[in-house]
Amino acid sequence: MNRKILESLSSNRVVSALHSAPTPRWIAFIADAAIVAFISLMIFLLPADQFAPGASVRQMSYLLVVGSFVLMNLLTGNFRSIVRFSVTDDLFKAMKYVAASGTLILAMSCAYAYFASSHTLLVGILPVVIICGLVLCIEMLAHITVKYVYRELSNYRQRREPVIVLGSAINSLSLANTLKSESDGHFNPVALLSLNADNSIKKVNGLTVETFDPETVGEVFERYHCRTLIFLQNHLDLMRSGFSDHFISRHIKLCILNQIDEFNLNNEQQDQADISAHVRNVKIEDLLGRPVIKNDNPHIREAVSRNVVLVTGAAGSIGSEIVRQIARLGASEIVLLDQAETPMHEMQLEMQKNFPNNKIVLFVADVQNRKRLEQVFLRFRPRFVYHAAAYKHVPMMESNPSEAILTNVKGTKNLADLSLQYGVEKFVMISTDKAVNPTNIMGASKRLAEIYVQSLFNSARKRRGDDNCTRFITTRFGNVLGSNGSVIPLFRKQIENGGPLTVTHKEIIRYFMTIQEACSLVLEAGCMGNGGEIFLFDMGKPVKIYDLACRMILLAGLRPHEDIKIIETGLRPGEKLYEELLNDKETTIPTGNDKIMIAKVRKYNFDEVARRFEDLIELAENGNIHDMVLTMKEIVPEYVSNNSVFQDIDRELHHKSSFSDAPEAATSEEYAHQQVSAKPENLN
Repeated sequence: MNRKILESLSSNRVVSALHSAPTPRWIAFIADAAIVAFISLMIFLLPADQFAPGASVRQMSYLLVVGSFVLMNLLTGNFRSIVRFSVTDDLFKAMKYVAASGTLILAMSCAYAYFASSHTLLVGILPVVIICGLVLCIEMLAHITVKYVYRELSNYRQRREPVIVLGSAINSLSLANTLKSESDGHFNPVALLSLNADNSIKKVNGLTVETFDPETVGEVFERYHCRTLIFLQNHLDLMRSGFSDHFISRHIKLCILNQIDEFNLNNEQQDQADISAHVRNVKIEDLLGRPVIKNDNPHIREAVSRNVVLVTGAAGSIGSEIVRQIARLGASEIVLLDQAETPMHEMQLEMQKNFPNNKIVLFVADVQNRKRLEQVFLRFRPRFVYHAAAYKHVPMMESNPSEAILTNVKGTKNLADLSLQYGVEKFVMISTDKAVNPTNIMGASKRLAEIYVQSLFNSARKRRGDDNCTRFITTRFGNVLGSNGSVIPLFRKQIENGGPLTVTHKEIIRYFMTIQEACSLVLEAGCMGNGGEIFLFDMGKPVKIYDLACRMILLAGLRPHEDIKIIETGLRPGEKLYEELLNDKETTIPTGNDKIMIAKVRKYNFDEVARRFEDLIELAENGNIHDMVLTMKEIVPEYVSNNSVFQDIDRELHHKSSFSDAPEAATSEEYAHQQVSAKPENLN
């Protein structure tokens, strides 16, 4: 359309009118009737022998034609279509309306000829065909013209962002057409980017089809003055495989359409659909890792459904997702236990909205308070307990070690003892990869919790037998994407503030898993566990945090070190360069799920563990940090502090060991291995 025409039209009230509410239906109805009346009048003024003779009869024929079209317009609802949003369904509706009108006219004409004993139809077949054909052509022309004019004026006025849509299949084309047609949209699709190298189609519905070539893809976007690629959910696995780097490295913004039923809307819904609102920028969580692990184990539903489930730490990132998944599985009652008041309230509102038919109970409690915990077991008698409550922030626990012991160790002990006492069927504890060869208080406290749960089960099974014993199960995995306190929300906030991004060490690596798949595997491991196992999850490939920072900056449309700086701050207290999922003394056993393995770990004598844990908890309660950490290191000899004030205790233990056992000094790593083999007479 001519640019001057666009400017003149966009400067007056035309565009404002087009962007206002749809034209009242009665106006559309009158316009349709006027079109029919005008066309019919033109036809009836022509001399022809296709009409019954006589002026009065011809007037009757004219009224019959107009009346039939008006009646069928009302019955078919053709006038309800919003012309500026016309789609194929609207054109089919117009065809049905015209065909029904023509059929009615001929039927009435035949009836007149029969009852009037006339040899001539009131309206002949040829005039009916001509009138119907002209009405349909004008209807279609009006739809197409108004829609095109509206779209061009709308794009010019709103300055929509030009985008390229990935793919040339029907779904991608539907997305492009919908984005182009919607009112008040934000995007103007200018081309399709085909992944088919043999694609011979050059143009589809006015959109040029470009073939993807990693060498020239940047030139394609420059040619269309476009910096954004939009793709559908079905291309997400391709993007995760590294395909996204072709665009990220060229500073092309990636957007994804959330999975909604936008292409299955009826006409009335489509009139008001705002597809742009469902398009969002791609986040690093979308691209990390691997295809989502799908859990289709029917035994999980059978186990959880119609039972009471207790989830501790229910307001946290892991606990809340466990609650959501259990709610979908049909648990009869879910008890949410947490001490965080505001997050618990938000969780309650979410559950009321998304799971109104589930019975949800909020129980505010601190896992350190055994008496308060006993009330929940007495009142609700849970069959399954998922224990996610824990302190997990490494540097913070390094500064507050007694709280790590009181929550992570004493809290776990309280819940495990009560679960055994009140006949819970399964107790599933959430652990961490930081429990393997721990270098910090948090990791060591979680390893202590693992030891207590496992040794309690082994002792109870000997006394009670398999049938009467609570099955204690531990699940161990690495970082989850987007969890509270994780690095990704921190980087995102730093980018929003203009940087810099802080990385503790350029070589530091971590394993990542989405919260949804981690919790799904927790439920499956809990279902398959017979008691005493420590389940490990396939965490995929490790991710270098420095590379993660660079990709997040690029995803934001910025340049690392130019727009946003990345600085190294040094390892934090208790932090190590890489996390492990297995101790070097451990091996794994496969399970029926290739994403889940069982760790074979050393076993501890429960009576000795119980005695040492009582001492440890008493030291924590009294604030005797030195002796508390010393006891932790004696129980978990592989716990060797790193970048921490507690390295002095390692040297103290090393000094004692040097005088009592060895003539030569040993490194801290050698000391840890010495302790692994030296401690069994105390704890084995």
